[in-house]
Amino acid sequence: MNKPQKSESLQRILALDTSTTSLSVAIMDNGKVLHEINEFGERNHSIRILSIVEEVLKASSTLNTDVQGIAVGVGPGSYTGTRIAVTAAKTLAWAWNVPVVGISTLHSLAYGGFIHAINAQEERIGSDQITWIVPLIDARRGQVYTALFSSSELNAPNRIEQDAIRLMEKWTEELAQRIEATSKEEKPHAIWFVGDVNLHKEAAERLSTRLGDTLPLHIVSYDLEGRYVGMLGTEKFLAGEQDDMHSLVPNYTQLAEAEANLLRKP
Repeated sequence: MNKPQKSESLQRILALDTSTTSLSVAIMDNGKVLHEINEFGERNHSIRILSIVEEVLKASSTLNTDVQGIAVGVGPGSYTGTRIAVTAAKTLAWAWNVPVVGISTLHSLAYGGFIHAINAQEERIGSDQITWIVPLIDARRGQVYTALFSSSELNAPNRIEQDAIRLMEKWTEELAQRIEATSKEEKPHAIWFVGDVNLHKEAAERLSTRLGDTLPLHIVSYDLEGRYVGMLGTEKFLAGEQDDMHSLVPNYTQLAEAEANLLRKP
């Protein structure tokens, strides 16, 4: 990732992600959403993405020349879907002569899922309360694309574990062991599973069984919204970060060889 001089002004940026079943596009200005469209139907992502971008630009009275950067979700997620957004972002960045920055889809999912869940349940998070957020994107056969983040006061989540594809059963056990090994001062006050949770709810609930009632566990279904790709993208642009548009590629996360061999066994 390139590190140009730190920007002194907020950017009007285009944000897009097609790594999940949600085709998410947003226009951000001064860190705020001007307009956003989140459309469902994964098979239509390649057909719809450019028309959705055009619609968002028009609805926000944004000209191509107004866009100062593009933030794109690079996955992990759908193999084909992730390529669609990355290809579109690189093409537009080249045509408009603007910088592009890649954003982890799981980071955006964790950010948006946590905000959505807190607002829906009207909970308050104190500045001294650490929350762990576990984003999930179903990867079939008991697997999930996932990572681990922490947050407090509804700030953008900080990464604890890298994006990866993991067996959900094994991942739950790893989380339990991590919590048990964490000092009392650094233990989270709650854990939130967000995203594609429906197929993995039973496995997630085993974490609560393992740890007992001392650690509240929340499992919340959430579909990605483009604004959170935009918010994380804005932060990167303001920090003076950008990616080389020619070398920017999707995050094609794969299982470790041992785990893949285990799944192939009858």
